[in-house]
Amino acid sequence: MADTATTASAAAAASAASASTDAPPFQLGKPRFQQTSFYGRFRHFLDIIDPRTLFVTERRLREAVQLLEDYKHGTLRPGVTNEQLWSAQKIKQAILHPDTNEKIFMPFRMSGYIPFGTPIVVGLLLPNQTLASTIFWQWLNQSHNACVNYANRNATKPSPASKFIQGYLGAVISAVSIAVGLNVLVQKANKFTPATRLLVQRFVPFPAVASANICNVVLMRYGELEEGIDVLDGDGNLVGSSKIAARHALLETALTRVVLPMPILVLPPIVMSMLEKTALLQARPRLLLPVQSLVCLAAFGLALPLAISLFPQMSEIETSQLEPEIARATSSRTVVYNKGL
Repeated sequence: MADTATTASAAAAASAASASTDAPPFQLGKPRFQQTSFYGRFRHFLDIIDPRTLFVTERRLREAVQLLEDYKHGTLRPGVTNEQLWSAQKIKQAILHPDTNEKIFMPFRMSGYIPFGTPIVVGLLLPNQTLASTIFWQWLNQSHNACVNYANRNATKPSPASKFIQGYLGAVISAVSIAVGLNVLVQKANKFTPATRLLVQRFVPFPAVASANICNVVLMRYGELEEGIDVLDGDGNLVGSSKIAARHALLETALTRVVLPMPILVLPPIVMSMLEKTALLQARPRLLLPVQSLVCLAAFGLALPLAISLFPQMSEIETSQLEPEIARATSSRTVVYNKGL
């Protein structure tokens, strides 16, 4: 009876929300845009990383949460539009953790990833890095990544702090080791001219960061490979726990983490090497850092939604590819699993 009442109240709330020519009908807890296409996922994640949500006041947050509660219980006031409901859900999802319902610290929200991460990217790409500066920027980058990962973790099950520390240390050690090692090799390469050596050094952060990202994913989510992850049928019912689905989830996430730093750490060096030859920057070298910062910001803003849109958050896999016991437990031809970000 409780489920029937909840369904009826939600239906009443949906009809109470006035129609909007721009916004689709509101669905509580569901994405606004279709997740079956890359474009739909891209638009969805543009909403997720929208930095404007960083400036939402406490009062506006309370109003958004209350509006969604009213919709859930079928007590919406007349005149509320679908656009207002989607906006309220966007604000809540950007600020509050979905499992704990607690506010996420601003620098570690997905909407804060670009504004707070761009200065670190600029630091990673500074020319003529010393050993100390290379270590510092790689450490700061992986520390920021680790805090973002932890703040946005799946908190439905308790996770020991040792796993977080293990992933963090593994990422920092791998990033610093590769960056320092490649810099030393470049410095010892006698065949390079000074200009070529400087250009090559600018590309060193990418392999260091990409490998560290993979290391971070594998170490922090290794337990999923051992225990498996939940797979659900088309109605959202739990079918079982699959280690094969866990491998697919980790592979997709690792690929995303390799693609993400590619435009951020590869495009700016190429663009800056061309811009530095212009008369404007040669006459005004003080503009180099501001221009590089703008280039990094643009690359970051493009790369993040593109990378995380590669795969759906809820990925689909055929039961024939999973363990026999999973295939026997459901009549569905496919099941879905939460890939993670």
